[in-house]
Amino acid sequence: MESSEINTIINQYKGKESAILAILQDIQGKEKYLPKEILEQVSQKMQIPMTHIFRLATFYNALSIKPRGKHKIDVCLGTACHVRGGNKIIDKLERDLSVSVGETTKDKRFTLESVRCVGCCSLGPVAVIDGHVYGRLTQDKIPALLKDFK
Repeated sequence: MESSEINTIINQYKGKESAILAILQDIQGKEKYLPKEILEQVSQKMQIPMTHIFRLATFYNALSIKPRGKHKIDVCLGTACHVRGGNKIIDKLERDLSVSVGETTKDKRFTLESVRCVGCCSLGPVAVIDGHVYGRLTQDKIPALLKDFK
């Protein structure tokens, strides 16, 4: 990301420190994660200590300082999804993608995460891929589901 793009994002929020979370979200939306070099530029341009920015970037699960895949898979492990086999969905995805929860595939195609509840309890077990909800999942449905994401 070019310095001018970072400036544009910061200027959208008039450089207000109170908007730092929104700024980080916008940067991550473009980069898929928050590279250290970009965080340092934001720190300098906004005159916010790097420790404060790093704390925010590592506190919120929605933000990541590690590269993420092109497609983010969130598997629900809330009570309803857990009871209906959410852990089996996680196990199948970990096997098929050769990653553990919190990791990104070597080809940077997928990042696998677990979440507590996505609010679709009647559809459990549920996965959210790139913001789209896929419900009533079974291990048998996973290979076909993954093929849809190139």
